[in-house]
Amino acid sequence: MKISLAKPSKRIAHLGPRGTNAETAALSYVKWLSQETNSECTLCPYSTISQALEASASGLVDFSIVPVENSIEGSVTVTLDTLWRLDALRIKHALVLPISHALLSNAQSFNEIQKVYSHPQALAQCQLWLSKFIPAAQLIPANSTTEALQYLEDSSIAAISSPRAAELYKLPVLASPINDYPDNYTRFWILGPDAGKLGNSPEAHDSSITSATTPPANSYSDATPANCTHTSLAFSVPANMPGTLVKPLQVFASRGINLSRIESRPTKRSLGEYIFFMDVEADACSTLVRSALEELKNHTETLKIFGCYSVLSVV
Repeated sequence: MKISLAKPSKRIAHLGPRGTNAETAALSYVKWLSQETNSECTLCPYSTISQALEASASGLVDFSIVPVENSIEGSVTVTLDTLWRLDALRIKHALVLPISHALLSNAQSFNEIQKVYSHPQALAQCQLWLSKFIPAAQLIPANSTTEALQYLEDSSIAAISSPRAAELYKLPVLASPINDYPDNYTRFWILGPDAGKLGNSPEAHDSSITSATTPPANSYSDATPANCTHTSLAFSVPANMPGTLVKPLQVFASRGINLSRIESRPTKRSLGEYIFFMDVEADACSTLVRSALEELKNHTETLKIFGCYSVLSVV
């Protein structure tokens, strides 16, 4: 693995500060990228997930690596909302990372702890443990699992972070692992600038599915159509009426295309209006999926295809 701080060839944004699970995911991607392309990379931590995505969309970095879904707490909604808002990003790859949480504190016992800081996802993933062992502690959300480590000089404060973060910052671990369920995994997306528009969003009226799903010339070998296994998309519907959602679903069901995820997010325009996010277990470049996407346009108000990609194996 080559990580250069001087004149890097690839800059990768992630949620910081140092020691977050997002950084661990980024390091895994850097290792894969260096093996596949011999690229040199530098990691660029950002204070929020939205900032990391916006840095990639604006060209400040080449890629952003962000969490999208956890096996315990479900979707990371800020990732979905920001991706819908930005039109300049495309999913290049996905990777799944095992997650282990630890309670970091200078306290000598649980009874001393009055406040526990961490990212909302981490707090939620440890809520049963916290209610059992530190029921009176105030739970305070932070932008990341490492943001609040600076407060740990106070022995009445604890933070939920990773064992790796404890090693990096030389902080004592009071308990580990503390996640409520041992099989805790988070899926991350690696996103970069989009080479073309795909869908029927206002900016994409003149774009065809064929041109938009053709990978750019600088795509890496594992992201070519032959290796893509998943397609992620989202759409809004023109009206809230019977059959509005079933028609888009039938587009895929009639072709035998499996949907591995579907969920809704509010449009933020009016109560009861939703955007639907889907993961399709198929390549958007295949003839079957392309025909489905063409038909899907007829049943949606706005359709955005976030990319077709493969899931990388990380060690």
